[in-house]
Amino acid sequence: MKKTYLILAITAVGVVVLAACKSSAVNKNLLGKWHSADQKTKLEVTANAFILDEGEPLAESYFTKGDTLFTSYEGSEPYTKFVVKNLTGKSMTLIYPDSTSINFLR
Repeated sequence: MKKTYLILAITAVGVVVLAACKSSAVNKNLLGKWHSADQKTKLEVTANAFILDEGEPLAESYFTKGDTLFTSYEGSEPYTKFVVKNLTGKSMTLIYPDSTSINFLR
């Protein structure tokens, strides 16, 4: 009987670990190609890269925590922080590290 409980406990832990590994932290609405309302800035967010094009495209790796994107060039620190506000399927507001906010559209 003790072996059965042990096997069930190990199986439950394994299922939880697998579920945590498969879940994506990136909001699916965020992924895709975006452009600013004035068409000067382009943004592309993929599963692996945050590409901000303000005349010259720069691809950076990123991770998310809540509504905040942390980007880094080739994995180096310090991280650059962008805050996402009002994210819908067709628009969002991105707040830059210097507190400038830009509206992006699909």
